[in-house]
Amino acid sequence: MTSPNIVYLDKHSAPRVQFSGDNLIEVDLPVGTRCIYPKPPLEPIKDLDAAIRYAITHPYGCEPLYAKLRPGMKVVIALDDISLPLPPMRTPDARERVLTIVLEMLADHGVEDIELIIALAYHRRLSDAEVERMVGKRIFDRFWPDRLYHHDAEDADAMLELGTTPEGDVVELSRAAVEADLVIYCNINLVPMDGGHKSVGVGLCGGKTLAAHHNPFVTRETASYMQPEKSHMQGIFDRIGRLVNEKVDIFHIETTLNNRMFDRNLDFLGKNPDEYTTREKLALRAVLFALDKCPTGLREEIFTRYPAPYGVTGVFAGATEPTHKRTIAKCYEQYCVEVDGQADIQVTGIPYISPYNVHAFLNPLLVQVMAQGYLHNLHRNKPLLKQGGTLIITHPCSDRFDHDQHASYVEFFHKLLPQTRDAIELHKRFEKEFSRNPAYIRMYRTGIAYHPNHPFYMWYWGERGRAWQGRCIVVGADNEYVPEILGYETAPNMTEAIRMAKETAPRDPQITSINFAPIMMTDVR
Repeated sequence: MTSPNIVYLDKHSAPRVQFSGDNLIEVDLPVGTRCIYPKPPLEPIKDLDAAIRYAITHPYGCEPLYAKLRPGMKVVIALDDISLPLPPMRTPDARERVLTIVLEMLADHGVEDIELIIALAYHRRLSDAEVERMVGKRIFDRFWPDRLYHHDAEDADAMLELGTTPEGDVVELSRAAVEADLVIYCNINLVPMDGGHKSVGVGLCGGKTLAAHHNPFVTRETASYMQPEKSHMQGIFDRIGRLVNEKVDIFHIETTLNNRMFDRNLDFLGKNPDEYTTREKLALRAVLFALDKCPTGLREEIFTRYPAPYGVTGVFAGATEPTHKRTIAKCYEQYCVEVDGQADIQVTGIPYISPYNVHAFLNPLLVQVMAQGYLHNLHRNKPLLKQGGTLIITHPCSDRFDHDQHASYVEFFHKLLPQTRDAIELHKRFEKEFSRNPAYIRMYRTGIAYHPNHPFYMWYWGERGRAWQGRCIVVGADNEYVPEILGYETAPNMTEAIRMAKETAPRDPQITSINFAPIMMTDVR
C-alpha cells in the first residue's frame, strides 16, 4: 500500500517547491519521480502544565522529583541552548514551561541554592535577549546573570575530571554540576540524536571529553546519527553518560515537539503542490513574488518573522535511559515515513536554517553540514540514497559568513579546505592549532562565537555522507568557487543536473525528491 506521504509524478503534476537557502524555487522533475513529504503534525498535548507535573511525579526508573528534594540542598538545572528547536518556537518556550513548574516545586520543598546552566559545550553563547526569550522574563530577572549563565568549556577552574571509561575516554564535566546534590536537565528533543546521555555528558563537558567522539574516526563509523543502536557516536555518549550517572544524580525532563515548523501563512510548504487549495496556490505565488523582489536580508525576515508554532507532543521524566527510550519512540512516530527501496538520484532543497546559524546566514560550511551531515543521516535502517548515488541540492552557496558567530569558520573554509578536504588530515594537522587561537577563544568565551574547534566538527559531521555519496551537484549556486572547495559540481538548472546525474546512474534510475522542511525521516525498507 502506497504511503499518503509519497507521490509519483505524472505529466499533469505541478512543479515541486524547494528551498534554496532563504529563497523558494519551483522545479520540474521527470515523470516517475518519487516525492516524499513529511507526516502531518501530531496533535499537541492539550494541558502541557498538567503533563509536566504528571511526568515529574511519575518518572521512569527513579523516584519522583519531589522525593529527591530537601531543604538546604544544592540543585543545578541545565537546559538546552537555542540550537533547538529550528526555527525558534513561539513563546512561552517549552523550556520556560518546564522551568516554571520545576522552580515552584523546589520552592515548595525549601530548596533555595539553585543555579541554571545553559549547556553549550562548544556552541555559541546567547545574547541577553535570546536568554530572556527562552526562559521568560520572570525567570530571567530572578537568576540572570549570576545564577543563570552559560557553560564555559574553556574555564579550567569550572571543570572537574570524573574519571576515565574502560575504553579510555576522559570524562570532565562542569564543576557546578558535579558538586550539586541534584542535576535536573530540561531538554527539547527535536530529533532522535538529541537528549539522553548526550544532554549532560556533552552539553556540560570540556574539550577532553568532546575529543572522544567529535572526531573523524568516530563519524566515519557512525551509520546513522538518528538511529542510536547504529550510531558509533551514540555508543560513546552512552558509556561516558553511564560513568557520569555513577558520580552525579541526574533527573531528566525531556520534551518532544511536532513538526509544525511554519505558521498558517506558510504551512503549505510541507504539502504536495498537487493538493494545494486555492488559498495556498495564491499564497505560494505571493511568497515567490516577494522573495524574488526582496534583497537577502528581507528574504530571511519573511521566514523568521513568525516563530514556529510547534506543539509539545510528549513529556517524559526520570532516569536517563528509560526516559530517553520513550522520547525516541515519540520522535519516530512524528518523523518516520516508510519508503520502499533506495534512490539512485536524490533531489533535496537546502533550507535557510541549521542548528548552528540561528540569527545568522547559512554559510558554505553549514550548507555542507546539512547536505552530507544532517539530511544524509535523517534515516532509519539505511540511507535513502544508494551508496555511490548522486545527490542534487538547491542552494546559492554564497561566500558569506557571519563574523560574530562564525569567525573561525572563515579561516577554516578559505585557508584549510583549499589545502585538503581529507578530514583526518585536517584533524591531525590543524585542529590543535585552532583550538589554542587566543582571539577565537576570547570570542567564544565573551562574545557569541562558536568555539574554534567547531568548524572542524562541522566538516567531520559530513564525513559519512561524503563517503557514501558518489557525487553532489548544486543547482542555483551564485558562484563556482564555493562548490569547488566543497567538492561539488554545479548545474545551471534542475534539468541539466538530472542529465548530469544520469551519466553515472543505472539505466532508468530511481529519482527521489524529498522535503526536509518540516523535519522528517525516511524508514527505508
